Amino acid sequence: MKKIHYIQTRSALPALFLIILPNFFPHLFQPLTRSYLSVFSEWNAPSGKHIRLLDGAMLEQISEKQQHSDIWSPLPYQGWKPCLDSATVPFNPENSRGYIQVFLDGGLNQQRMGICDAVAVAKILNATLVIPHLEVNPVWQDSSSFTDIFDVDHFIEVLHNEVSIVKEVPSMYSWSTREYYGTGIRPTRIKTAPVHASASWYLENVLPILNSYGIAAIAPFSHRLAFDNLPKEIQLLRCKVNFQALVFVPHIRRLGDTLVQRLRSSPIINKDKTVKDQTGSGKYIVLHLRFDKDMAAHSACDFGGGKAEKLALAKYRQIIWQGRVMKTQYTDEELRHQGRCPLTPEEIGLLLRALGFNNDTRLYLASHKVYGGEARISSLRKLFPLIEDKKSLASEKERAEVEGKASLLAAVDYYVSMHTNIFISASSGNMHNAMLGYRAYKNMKTIRPNMVLSSQLFLNETIQWHEFRQSIEDGHKNRQGQIRLRKETQSIYTYPIPDCMCQQR
Repeated sequence: MKKIHYIQTRSALPALFLIILPNFFPHLFQPLTRSYLSVFSEWNAPSGKHIRLLDGAMLEQISEKQQHSDIWSPLPYQGWKPCLDSATVPFNPENSRGYIQVFLDGGLNQQRMGICDAVAVAKILNATLVIPHLEVNPVWQDSSSFTDIFDVDHFIEVLHNEVSIVKEVPSMYSWSTREYYGTGIRPTRIKTAPVHASASWYLENVLPILNSYGIAAIAPFSHRLAFDNLPKEIQLLRCKVNFQALVFVPHIRRLGDTLVQRLRSSPIINKDKTVKDQTGSGKYIVLHLRFDKDMAAHSACDFGGGKAEKLALAKYRQIIWQGRVMKTQYTDEELRHQGRCPLTPEEIGLLLRALGFNNDTRLYLASHKVYGGEARISSLRKLFPLIEDKKSLASEKERAEVEGKASLLAAVDYYVSMHTNIFISASSGNMHNAMLGYRAYKNMKTIRPNMVLSSQLFLNETIQWHEFRQSIEDGHKNRQGQIRLRKETQSIYTYPIPDCMCQQR
């Protein structure tokens, strides 16, 4: 007992070191703290938490070898088709009132939505859009530009009748750079654009600057255009940008096609390197396992890693968000009852098994580094041994152009998700929202986890597998891609109907 107590006490010292000393020597310890936390917070990844349910799922698989046939069936036609005829009068570049620059923060999917809004704002102002500048995200640390991710020539060509777009500002405005706006107050920079600003706000506040200076820079810009009370032509234009103009660069599409092809038809190899199946089933699921450290810390939920995990996530919140994201006033149980905690890899695995997927299902993980490492997904691998990701499907050479670049890696996952039979996300977020919108637009199956129901079932420590499975089945019958009309204030990029689609009678 003394030896065990000594080990536990010793393991807490690094946590105290991280909490106390950096407060006195921030410049000295911040780089060390960042790298140290990335290891420390993953030391105590817990083992399976829902043992009874795991045992029930594994036992049922022995006696029930066939998964439910209807779970793979495509969605029936639901009466809606895309409508993209937005430009009633072709745009004349000679009538442009000036140049609009936007600086977009966030990850890939948030930036994607910002690009769509930037095109719409340029249309509202009858201005020329400069290809948006993508900021370096403090979490993902990726400096990839628009042209590193998206096919810029395709983008300009698709929209040439709608909006004037240039790759760079003309030489007479070469002074208008991100660095210029970061060194002081500038009359051509708009910092006060409200979240979900109306079209009239831009006409009243940005147009005068364009008229005076010929150029206006809007930063920050994400979420700076309303979803309601806009002309139908503007709404259709946003849809056209999102679903038609924004195409990934060729090398991302090539890698994505390679992964999709291998998921659908490549041999399944046993651990002893023997071929089990020469063709595969031809079907696969993309699981967006949004369970990275950033998400875990931001949620303020307890994921079973004990005091070490709590200290590490608290310190991470302090470093990354500098006190702007504090631990919620709700208890972990209250957060889970409200469905506000992301499902763990173990929990999303149990949900998939309850829906009828068996251990022959091919699962592609679209995910950044999983918080807790391999230990955290061990239960998921037991349930679904045919788990794949970019590294398991493609060689280091094939991944060379995207490796180490978070935005490009996310783009590959997005592309694979576009082509999957079924998409499911372990929690809501920008990737989840973007895929909901894209797959609704294409009438493709997407399972939306019922977070409140699932969380409450997982809190029930006495529930048996058959009861859990039936509750999950019943709670997800109408959450598999059925049409949902956009409600007021909801995102057009998540719910494209009726703004982006026309009803066919």
